[in-house]
Amino acid sequence: MDRLWAPWRMAYILGASEEGQECIFCAYPARGPAHHEEHQILCCSERAFALMNRYPYNNGHLMVVPRAHAADPADLSPEDYQATCELLRRAIVLVRRELGAHGVNVGLNLGRAAGAGMDQHFHFHVVPRWIGDTNFMPVTGDVKVLSEHVLATYHRLLPAFQAEAL
Repeated sequence: MDRLWAPWRMAYILGASEEGQECIFCAYPARGPAHHEEHQILCCSERAFALMNRYPYNNGHLMVVPRAHAADPADLSPEDYQATCELLRRAIVLVRRELGAHGVNVGLNLGRAAGAGMDQHFHFHVVPRWIGDTNFMPVTGDVKVLSEHVLATYHRLLPAFQAEAL
């Protein structure tokens, strides 16, 4: 049996199982700009924000989240939905430009059955992709290699998000 040591996963496993845990998508932006780097928030407006995914599927994986606590886009006001989708559109542009991504996967998982890890506060996933980013490791070793630390990617993207004044 092959083993891949990934101790960072334990924080996710333990955190996901705690009942009554605060919603990070409500709490993180509410803590204010002084905590943006700690929570890897790239930008935050009155209605939406973008932050890095701490458990990424690929380098540069970020999330776009409405500030309003809603499990489904249908539960948002038209204004909140529009602001969230506009930030999503801009995030895709910035990820392509700043990370040189050849493509982008955009995803929305609604409900636990659909794969949502945070099913009470919906969010969009923006996952940059490059030609050749799926190499022999996932195919033969069932291992995904991320070539840049999440915090390093955060610092690469942050100036672009700040310059956009999203």
